[in-house]
Amino acid sequence: MSTIDILLLVTSFIFFLGIGVPIAYSIGLSSLLTLLINIDAIPAFTTLSQRMATGLDSFALLAIPFFIFAGQLMNRGGVASRLIDMAKVLVGRLPGGLAYVNIIAAMLFGAISGSAAAAASAIGGFMTGKMKKEGYDPGYSAAVNITSSTTGLIIPPSNILIVYSLASGGVSIAALFIAGYIPGILVGLVLMIVAGIYAKKKNYPVGESVKIKVAVKTFLRAIPSLLLLVIVIGGIIAGIFTATEASAIAVLYTLILAFVYKEITVKDLPEILLSTVNTTSIVMLLIGTSMGMSWVMSFEEIPQSVSAALLSVSDNPIVILLIINLILLFVGIFMDMTPAVLIFTPIFLPIAIDMGMHPIHFGIMMALNLSIGLCTPPVGSVLFIGCSVAGLSIQKVIKPLLPLFFAMIVVLFIIAYFPELTLILPRWFGF
Repeated sequence: MSTIDILLLVTSFIFFLGIGVPIAYSIGLSSLLTLLINIDAIPAFTTLSQRMATGLDSFALLAIPFFIFAGQLMNRGGVASRLIDMAKVLVGRLPGGLAYVNIIAAMLFGAISGSAAAAASAIGGFMTGKMKKEGYDPGYSAAVNITSSTTGLIIPPSNILIVYSLASGGVSIAALFIAGYIPGILVGLVLMIVAGIYAKKKNYPVGESVKIKVAVKTFLRAIPSLLLLVIVIGGIIAGIFTATEASAIAVLYTLILAFVYKEITVKDLPEILLSTVNTTSIVMLLIGTSMGMSWVMSFEEIPQSVSAALLSVSDNPIVILLIINLILLFVGIFMDMTPAVLIFTPIFLPIAIDMGMHPIHFGIMMALNLSIGLCTPPVGSVLFIGCSVAGLSIQKVIKPLLPLFFAMIVVLFIIAYFPELTLILPRWFGF
């Protein structure tokens, strides 16, 4: 390992990103260049190709296309509108209630679909017009939608936690899923507190009261959608099926639900399948090239170098954890979650374990940390989707986004320094 190798890997990756090369290709090309200065061309190409293929050869990864397909079905299948109606019954009467409705609906939809992008698109599509009609600032409405949509990456089922399980060497997916509940709900609650303060300051309106008969009917309409969480997570906890098998069951259930709701017909399925394949191919290419880069970093002993550098700064676990979180927050601004998890888990997880940190706790902290990056430019996918749905420029959303953004960072450090919030549920269920 040499400093030149590390500099070449980092600078070439930044260079390729800077000239507009897609991130998956940037990762692969920078990894290949680093290998080429150490070994001959044919072994370099062969080794990287093998590592990419081996990285994708995992049964757990089969869950990702299934959950993506289920998310696509939910996005089109009438689930969002039913969850929004239920959230209105729960919190619509509070001052600024539509913001609470947005947060709760995004949390539920994001959790059911496992996709922050799907939540931002589906819930934002319904709520933006309603909030504008009630006098809410459009930038604030978009900011609420953007930040609350990321909770679905923490509350299970979550594709990114499956990716972390792969990168960490096999941390239980079921344990990660269960561990995500309290942190994800805590993020939602803190966002609601900020929304409440904002509503009081702006004197936003109170929603209309709902009759008991209408409320009961609304809850009954939403129950079939909510049952998916019970079936998927309950089945995993009970040991009835694995996370991968649960993803296939989620597809079957959501498909039946979409037909029952009459929101999807057989003619719609080819388009939905094509969209699923398109999204899955992007994710899998990212995973493959990221696994290749992870191997190159291991070959160049970069994790050991980073560990030594961090320990030279301080041997205090509190300080090291702070540095790791700051680095991941910075990484999340410029890199998508999937490659970030695959690349930085092998670097930081051994350090965290040496400090006595549980791999489940580290995984939830990392997922929460990087999900914050989805709300920030220049590569924040959820930010762009939220702005697009609202029909606003990023500049108009940033100011109202900042209080919600900093609230998420506060929760991040609470989760980081109070591990029991993450570990209590897995321990309770025997993981």
